[in-house]
Amino acid sequence: MQAVKMYTTQVCPFCQRAKALLKACGVEQIDEVRVDLEPSQRKAMVQITGRRTVPQIFIGSTHVGGCDELLALDRRGALMPLLRSTA
Repeated sequence: MQAVKMYTTQVCPFCQRAKALLKACGVEQIDEVRVDLEPSQRKAMVQITGRRTVPQIFIGSTHVGGCDELLALDRRGALMPLLRSTA
């Protein structure tokens, strides 16, 4: 399974929903970067993604986007193949 990295904050309901979906898909570990605790990480997130909102989700080297994009990926049936890919 691909590594998952997610930029989050503690109180973000979209972050919680995204984590719940990923865990339901079998993701056992999420590299969670709390931008509310580490402001420098928010700056890095903005530089990498061009976005200021959380969550920002990466599966392997693919930037998925936020919770809405993750849910759309799942609805299209493309989330599991991405999680299982070796690229």
